[in-house]
Amino acid sequence: MAEKIIDHKYAEGEEVLQIRIFKVEVSEKNPEGYSYSLVYIKNGKRLVGYDNFEGHSKGGNNHHKHVKEMISEYCFVDIWQLMEDFNRDVERVKK
Repeated sequence: MAEKIIDHKYAEGEEVLQIRIFKVEVSEKNPEGYSYSLVYIKNGKRLVGYDNFEGHSKGGNNHHKHVKEMISEYCFVDIWQLMEDFNRDVERVKK
């Protein structure tokens, strides 16, 4: 059973910021015990997204990030670093 750590959505005008982080049972799919999705949307377009859903990364690493049109692997350390990295990318995109 998943335990909600953060489930927050903020919307203002054409911007949406949503952060969802859950503590889940450790498994092959989620070896760190977290499931997460962090997204920044502006004018209906995802500009930054971090998640660990299957199907985007090669090999066993499901952690990845989307910045504009680019998808790349993400080196997950912990949820605090995840939030810091996500916020840094959001600020870069906003400039």
